[in-house]
Amino acid sequence: MIVSDLIKEFGLTTYSGEQGVDRKVTGGYASDLLSDVMGHAREGQVWITLQTHKNVMAIASLKDLAAVILVKDNAPDEDAARQSDEEGVPILGTSRQTFEMVGELYQAFRDHEIL
Repeated sequence: MIVSDLIKEFGLTTYSGEQGVDRKVTGGYASDLLSDVMGHAREGQVWITLQTHKNVMAIASLKDLAAVILVKDNAPDEDAARQSDEEGVPILGTSRQTFEMVGELYQAFRDHEIL
């Protein structure tokens, strides 16, 4: 599964980093604590969060995450979107709550034998 598959399957909005939609997805991580993500997320995962500032992209890039999914209709701030474009790590969006998005992703990952 790649990021563009998630975009299609879940009707996600692509805010920035479109050149990275071919990144391979290896799982997911949900947290709004940057230090938690920095310490525990793994390469290739998608990060589900409501954080929208540029530090999100610093961590996503550092951890080589496949994409960031913003929940609750949040959109990235200008600096985050710019860094997303520079790094090629897509920032995606949904109106879903974190709980709902994580549950749907988990089921999709099981169906595609990612987990």
